[in-house]
Amino acid sequence: MTTMDAARRDPPTWALGLAGLLSLAVAMGIGRFAFTPMLPLMLQEGQVDVAAGGWIAAANYAGYLLGALSAARTGWAGTRLAAIALALTVLLTGAMAIPGPVAWWALLRFLGGAASAWAFVGTSVWCLTALAQRADTTWSSALYAGVGTGIALAGLQCLVGGAAGWSAGALWLQLAALAGVLLLPVLLVLRRVRTPTAPPRAAAATQAAAKVDGGWGLVTCYAVFGFGYILPATFLPVMARSVVQDPRLFGLAWPVFGITAAISTIVAARVLRRVSRLQVWAVSHALMGVGVLLPSVWLSGWSIGLSALLVGGTFMVATLAGVQEMRARAAHDAPRMLARMTSGFATGQIVGPLLSTALLHVTPDHGLDLALQAGAASLFLTAAWLWRAVSLSRFPEVSHVR
Repeated sequence: MTTMDAARRDPPTWALGLAGLLSLAVAMGIGRFAFTPMLPLMLQEGQVDVAAGGWIAAANYAGYLLGALSAARTGWAGTRLAAIALALTVLLTGAMAIPGPVAWWALLRFLGGAASAWAFVGTSVWCLTALAQRADTTWSSALYAGVGTGIALAGLQCLVGGAAGWSAGALWLQLAALAGVLLLPVLLVLRRVRTPTAPPRAAAATQAAAKVDGGWGLVTCYAVFGFGYILPATFLPVMARSVVQDPRLFGLAWPVFGITAAISTIVAARVLRRVSRLQVWAVSHALMGVGVLLPSVWLSGWSIGLSALLVGGTFMVATLAGVQEMRARAAHDAPRMLARMTSGFATGQIVGPLLSTALLHVTPDHGLDLALQAGAASLFLTAAWLWRAVSLSRFPEVSHVR
């Protein structure tokens, strides 16, 4: 293929960035997080209770862990990994409309979690690689706004459905249809993207990955991030429903969360031009910790709204800073190290719902509050660690990778 033929075949930079954004909107915003705004409706219909919701959520996080661990082992190119995962996401989201026992929904969410992890790793690899070849510094950060965009779209769909009195089953089918519509332009771009295949699973690569400066410290902080944010990310609409009965009001918590997450990535991209990634990551953990703590000490419509702003406005910033930091330090084996970070994140997410479920059995009135306080404490500790690491120059300076 000549250079001119390749130029005609390759999609423009804006198409690459938009496809990555929509890919994350489908995989994460809908496939990964749609259960959060759906849970209050399923509770209202008596399909599940809060404890069962915790187990279903934990199954999704376990699937996410499996997907993160297996993504680099498939040997597939990032484009193929993402395409297969996104198609599975549409199917599994629609299957949630089929009634069944809690175990059935847990199985679907487990498989959906695995598909989400594949899509996140695959999209991060193919899209960031393609954008780096174009020396792009805008879309490589903006594409992570897709997660918040998908969350906002799913939340608005559930808000409209809840206000209209639609059944949970009908809403699951509508969410699957929305995911399918968003997927179409992604597949059109993926057909034209030329990316390298996944890296060989050689011992040398594994040894090199293990020598990343501060690698395990970063993975640990990312795992704590998963543990700290997941409880409000799972139960925020449920907590809102406990203080505001009007679905048109309590249903706003999740769209606000998503819109704030989308906007925050655009703001963070500008901030990262002047401030180090570790500093941005540390501040994100501190602010997120405040948002996680608030509903446990002051439960009201205002505290829920402020929590949605603080957590929604920082969780994608922490993702952006963490992923870029690891890519800068593990340029020789970025897919493997990104999968390792995603695995740590998934492990933290599993611990969160399991802890809340256990505490709810021990102390039904305060179990969720105690879990939120534990999550906030862990975020404050890692914020201090990251900030201290910068001040002590624990990590050598690495050029910014966007």
